[in-house]
Amino acid sequence: MQPSLMTLKILLPFQIFADKTGITRIVAETRAGSHGILPRRLDCVAPLVPGILIYENDEEGEIYVAVDEGILVKTGPNVFVSVRNAIDGTDLRQLQEAVELEFLDLNEREQNVRSVLAKMESGFIHRFTEFQHGR
Repeated sequence: MQPSLMTLKILLPFQIFADKTGITRIVAETRAGSHGILPRRLDCVAPLVPGILIYENDEEGEIYVAVDEGILVKTGPNVFVSVRNAIDGTDLRQLQEAVELEFLDLNEREQNVRSVLAKMESGFIHRFTEFQHGR
């Protein structure tokens, strides 16, 4: 009996990065560590952190993709990975460096921007409250 296989779609905000069939195994990075998915695994949802996504099929073997944070959803034989950015390649070291330089650095900058915006909002609310009570 031939084992069941999965389909994998890696989705970016404005395009489909990859649409693969015949997938036998997927490994993705979550906050809790590596998360492996086989074809007969129960349906699940997992938040992804920047890291290396690995998938395998009979035609191409093991494929590595650097992915930014996002979400993985498995429903039946279909696996959807929705991330902000993805980079494919064959050199695992270069992909890991891309994750560290591009995705993690971007997340730090976004956190800094959010922090500044939160301080601005807090200051605005404080001044608005003083203005309202000053009347």
